[in-house]
Amino acid sequence: MRHRVVVTGLGVISPNGVGVPAFLHAIQNGVSGIRFIPQYEELKFNCQVSGVPEFDWNQLRNYLPEVIFHGLKSLGIGYAVKAALDAWADAGFTVETDQPLWDAGCVFGSSVADTDVIKNSIVRVDAKESKKLGSRVVEQIMNSGVSAYVSGRLGLGNRVISNSAACATGTQAIVMGYEYIKNGSAKRMLVGSSEHVDPYIFGSFDSMRILSRKFNDHPEQASRPMSASACGFVPGSGAAALVLEDLDFAIERKATIYAEITGGATNSGGQRCGGTMTAPNSGGIIRCIKDAVADANISTGSIDLIAGHLTATAADKLEIQNWSEALGRKGEDFPMVNSLKSMIGHCLSAAGSIEAVAAVLEISNQFAHPNINIEDPDPEIVAMTGPESIPSKMIQKEINHIAKANFGFGDVNTCLIFSKYNQHG
Repeated sequence: MRHRVVVTGLGVISPNGVGVPAFLHAIQNGVSGIRFIPQYEELKFNCQVSGVPEFDWNQLRNYLPEVIFHGLKSLGIGYAVKAALDAWADAGFTVETDQPLWDAGCVFGSSVADTDVIKNSIVRVDAKESKKLGSRVVEQIMNSGVSAYVSGRLGLGNRVISNSAACATGTQAIVMGYEYIKNGSAKRMLVGSSEHVDPYIFGSFDSMRILSRKFNDHPEQASRPMSASACGFVPGSGAAALVLEDLDFAIERKATIYAEITGGATNSGGQRCGGTMTAPNSGGIIRCIKDAVADANISTGSIDLIAGHLTATAADKLEIQNWSEALGRKGEDFPMVNSLKSMIGHCLSAAGSIEAVAAVLEISNQFAHPNINIEDPDPEIVAMTGPESIPSKMIQKEINHIAKANFGFGDVNTCLIFSKYNQHG
């Protein structure tokens, strides 16, 4: 028996808004969260801008017991805890439980453990002060630290998994949670991802010369997906979480339902047929999109909006081409397409989950958020999409199905279909 899966809770820590109300306002009004970072100028990085959330660390005292808060140093885990507990509360659930919640699980991903925490640990070891490291270091540098902190705070007793698939991490976590509920293995899943981009991670990408470096004096213009003047992506930090539930479970407790997940797929291009560690095999992307649409049992013509990966690199043209082939649509028939990265940059592992929250808000509020910095759309892209498919302002219209996809290093692909909730299917 296939169970229907709905979204009942949201939490977000984004460069352009912390919390759902602020984030919703930002994406509807095209508010950028990209800022100039003086430290990156001092380090002589080529790119000196980034998407950094305005995050009050002391707020975590309201989310964690003092003994845990006192020992926590990882921003990536801090982002995740706030986003996850906000989503849990938004769904109407409480934190306190004496017994494990056997029907509730967690899939929460990240890419790299907090390298600032690792660096500070290494410095102490080199200085022969390892006894001063304390007992909290290991849990913050292990890859499963994010899901362990989240699931432990909430007492989640079903599957607890930390996934890592580079830029596809967030959407892959959502697909995994969706599949567990769809197949009857859980009633509710808390899913999402987190990323803290510190100077070590930022510098690694900067050394590849794939970051935007022509807009350091105009940071809000630096992230330019689908633009002719796009010159690289802008790294960002943040986290987002969604609560997914079995529809019958949600109806029984009279939950507020934002949207339904009707389809999902994840695969790999196998680093074959042109796919490499850093470049996608188009065949894998096309298959992933088609599989997600088939899982949703809808036609490709039913997709009203593509929430693309679209990083503001040369790969944007190839991505649009892949969407066109997968959906069999082009020109005036091409659906609307937007990229949240124009406002927040590329939040790496957190990208998929933050962008998924945006997609859910677009479904539940019936609008398409704008692409900012698109005053000069790439002519080759426009030739495939038609001029009306790339909104530069918010479009209020009926949206029944959104295809949300992310594609990550390692040639990993994930696609989700978010649908307007209809109790009768």
